[in-house]
Amino acid sequence: MSGKTSGKSKSGKAAGSGDASKSQSRSSKAGLQFPVGRIHRLLKKGNYAQRVGAGAPGESTLYLAAVLEYLAAEILELAGNAARDNKKHRIVPRHLQLAIRNDEELGKLLGSVVISQGGVVPHIDPSLLPTGTKKGKGGATSQELLVVFFLFRASI
Repeated sequence: MSGKTSGKSKSGKAAGSGDASKSQSRSSKAGLQFPVGRIHRLLKKGNYAQRVGAGAPGESTLYLAAVLEYLAAEILELAGNAARDNKKHRIVPRHLQLAIRNDEELGKLLGSVVISQGGVVPHIDPSLLPTGTKKGKGGATSQELLVVFFLFRASI
């Protein structure tokens, strides 16, 4: 033989697999998409409190990242529904505005927030809407009354 190795280390594992020594981020350990480490760094750097605890597995930064991810997912889902209702494929600030203001809890949470280019939520007071004219027993519709009025007026 020419002295080539079989590609295995002394422990018998394949070379380069190194699963035991591979580091894993706190976000991936928790199954989150939001970066726990970045949020922790920004909390420390931003002078929001005198101390930011490093903590154990029940870390406050991890909890904050999970809450932020949940809120983002909720808003994006509702905004996506608003975009689909308007037959659009792209979420724009108008869809975010409609999603937040039409949801009771998000509207309460973000009530004082101004979304640039969001517009306003349309609202027409029910008293200003036309009443539904139902044709009952012998009742005439508004169109029939209008025709009778014009015929009566023409005959005078």
